[in-house]
Amino acid sequence: MVWSLSILDKSPIAEGASAHDALRFTIRLAQRAEALGYQRFWIAEHHGAPGLASSAPEIVVSHLLAHTSRIRVGSGGVMLQHYSPFKVAESFRVLASLAPGRVDLGVGKAPGGLPLTTRALQWFHDKTKKPDFAGQLAELDAFLKWGVPEDHALAGALALPVPPEPPQRVLLGGSPDSARLAAKYGWDFCYAGHFNGDEANIARSIDAYREATGRSPLLALFAFAADTREAARAQVGALRLFKLQLATGQSVNLPSPEAAAEFARQTGVSEYRLDELHPHVIAGTAADVRAELDALHARFGVEEFVIDTPVADYALRLDSVERLAPLKQDARV
Repeated sequence: MVWSLSILDKSPIAEGASAHDALRFTIRLAQRAEALGYQRFWIAEHHGAPGLASSAPEIVVSHLLAHTSRIRVGSGGVMLQHYSPFKVAESFRVLASLAPGRVDLGVGKAPGGLPLTTRALQWFHDKTKKPDFAGQLAELDAFLKWGVPEDHALAGALALPVPPEPPQRVLLGGSPDSARLAAKYGWDFCYAGHFNGDEANIARSIDAYREATGRSPLLALFAFAADTREAARAQVGALRLFKLQLATGQSVNLPSPEAAAEFARQTGVSEYRLDELHPHVIAGTAADVRAELDALHARFGVEEFVIDTPVADYALRLDSVERLAPLKQDARV
């Protein structure tokens, strides 16, 4: 096998199910992924999303670590803008002490929700002291080690405990700038191809990271396998994202025009631009999906793919994960 597979899970709440059902299935899926040879299992962070149950990934990660024994488990990712880098470092150092060698700390720049949830998450922030994302990442990186420099206002604060093996640090992003930022601090990089599938941008981002580090980034993307191509494509449907662009320059991807309008309303603007995007989904038989992953590996040199399954139905999600299982691929090669 020339590349490995991992899973990104959002704990979607299927039709007629509850958040309890969704999280129970996430546990089952992680256990099955471990048995099938997947490399890692990540939990996404979303806020104010009625159809998703993963608003606190660090809690789900802790539970999954207790219910698995080998697979790497982590966040895909913590939305760092909402939190104290010191607290994030503490949380993941505790997780890494509970399960040494199995914890991933993935962080992202996006808000992961609408403006009112962002406001609630950041209600007690001192805006005058909050650094930009690059500054927050620098602080987090320092606290995951031995603290910030002596001239920093937080000098002397140590994030404890010190785990036997630190969490693997991964920056999630969709641009060459994100790739270079990850490289600057020695972090791994995962390109978010499920949100920005433009091949030219993928190439620029991967090249930027490889030139700076000599390593290949991970590539996240939508993929779904079924018994036939027709069945797979019927289940996925016409997957759409909507890029909302405000006059302030802010842009965000949202799942529907209604969500975009609500985002604009909560931001307090009435004029905005909305672009409909059609994210690339690899949908077909297991052989179809593997063939396309082989092609991406050959073109970009990607050695690990992180699969986001764009179907909520639990039986179909599990079936796809089983069809794409790395151990089955080993048998094929």
